[in-house]
Amino acid sequence: MSGTQHGARGRGRSGGARGGRPDRRESAERSGAAISPARLVAYDVLRDVEDREAYANLALPGRIREAGLDTRDAGLATELASGALRWRGRYDRIIELAADREIERIDARTRNVLRLGVHQLLGMRTAPHAAVNESVELQRRVGNRAAAGFVNGVLRSIGRASNEEWDARIAESAAGVDDARAALASHPAWVIRAMQDALRIEGREDELDALLVADNAAPRVNVAILPGAGVTPIEAAERAAEAEVVVSGPSPLGVEIGGGDPARAIAASGARRGFARVQDQGSQLAALALTRARPVRPGERWLDLCAGPGGKTAVLGAEALIGGASVRANEVAAHRAQLVRNSVAGVAGAVDVVSFDGRDDEAYGGERFDRILVDAPCSGLGALRRRPEARWRKQPSDLPGLTRLQAELLQEACAHLAPGGILAYVTCSPHLAETRVTVDRLLRSRADLVEIDARAVVGEVAREPLDLPGDGLSVQLWPHRHGTDAMFISLIERRAIDS
Repeated sequence: MSGTQHGARGRGRSGGARGGRPDRRESAERSGAAISPARLVAYDVLRDVEDREAYANLALPGRIREAGLDTRDAGLATELASGALRWRGRYDRIIELAADREIERIDARTRNVLRLGVHQLLGMRTAPHAAVNESVELQRRVGNRAAAGFVNGVLRSIGRASNEEWDARIAESAAGVDDARAALASHPAWVIRAMQDALRIEGREDELDALLVADNAAPRVNVAILPGAGVTPIEAAERAAEAEVVVSGPSPLGVEIGGGDPARAIAASGARRGFARVQDQGSQLAALALTRARPVRPGERWLDLCAGPGGKTAVLGAEALIGGASVRANEVAAHRAQLVRNSVAGVAGAVDVVSFDGRDDEAYGGERFDRILVDAPCSGLGALRRRPEARWRKQPSDLPGLTRLQAELLQEACAHLAPGGILAYVTCSPHLAETRVTVDRLLRSRADLVEIDARAVVGEVAREPLDLPGDGLSVQLWPHRHGTDAMFISLIERRAIDS
């Protein structure tokens, strides 16, 4: 049902040409009513996501700076944009029911105005009259003025029923059980099936609803205090207690920020410059699984094959500095390679950043490596808490190309793994096609590869015991169970084959 899943374009009954952004100055002249700057920022972010395929968590800071929002309005803009994106599937179904019109028949600009309005009515504590009136004025400002009455009528209709009543109407009107669950949980049905399959092989299919709830909850900000920071995570939390920093979560490097500006909390932590960074704790554990799988020998060569944007590379670099190793960080996209350089500035003495295709020999510089991290491009279905728009952007048809690329990167990486070396295959996805299927195919293709016990390694590294059901060797982390992104970790060793 979601708008990005259909290619049809035209003119909806609500009026107005689709796609183009009206000139803000011209619109302002036509509408003299004041509109909350936070709502304008939230609307612009929704359009950035839709028109430019931007990620909301990257578009938001720029839009907030551009508008000069204070802390309170920045928080409001973030909640409006993130909530409207996260719950888009459910809100679109409610809009369809209230308007008696398919969502795709509503002009793209009006759709986004309505989504923001519905979130204020059903997902926030905004007074109904304020949510409706501001949405009507927003429509007049950014969209077709003739559709202002349509927006007013739809939102007033939505505001007359409770969340429970709308959920009952969604269930009654659904094409089946799967359709109802997809709309109510605001996830595409194919994503729900993929998550269900991954939980089923753990014997935990009954956790699906808990996972979907966790996916729709805004995650707390996590910070990694890198080794060599000059303070431990406990000391960092004590120094930054006023910034609501606490030691929590499974990573031994991790602290959580309860609210406020992460930059302020990092500055208050006392960590050396470049040694504290916002990073999900699942990513921290994935990097540590490789660096701590066995003791580091001085002079080891490590490779981060798909390094951008550089968070895991920074962990590798910090660990390399302590152990006497060096890191080659490769990122195919030049602009992302620069992000890696920025990310590893604090540990630059141990990291050399290059930019090549990971399937080409140039990425390896004619060397073999003792440890290789392949954090492969993937569907990103494990990070839907932080990037809710990804659920509407990805399609099942994306999987064959992604899994083919993952396989090609792994084959080339293994060819450059030294005998006795360890490769960590990591994806921010629980989809079996990108996790166990890919690993099992790799192991069948080469007799010199053997999977080692990543569960034992991560269990030893983790700050707290991890619930990892099943009897396999790989690790699947989950938002609802571990408080992290749904990160998959497999460790593979290359063994010498007797001639």
